[in-house]
Amino acid sequence: MAKKQCCSPVTLPDGGFQVEAVLSVDERGQMILPKEFRTKAGIQPGDKLALVSFERDGTLCCACLIKTENFAGMIKSMLGPMVDEIAR
Repeated sequence: MAKKQCCSPVTLPDGGFQVEAVLSVDERGQMILPKEFRTKAGIQPGDKLALVSFERDGTLCCACLIKTENFAGMIKSMLGPMVDEIAR
């Protein structure tokens, strides 16, 4: 039986997932995001990023970084209609 994938690629307008870079973790647990990626993602010094993880069968299998300013908007768009409905 094939092992289940944690995160299966979805069809996005620009083609889905792609490997942007391979990162190394130093002895202090730090990583460097390459300049090209930071530029492409609009990440500036001082920006806050949310680390969102996905787990399957008790094992952490995927993680993604989301700018907190975008994360708040995502949560609002998902929960806003539900909160509006409850408030009625």
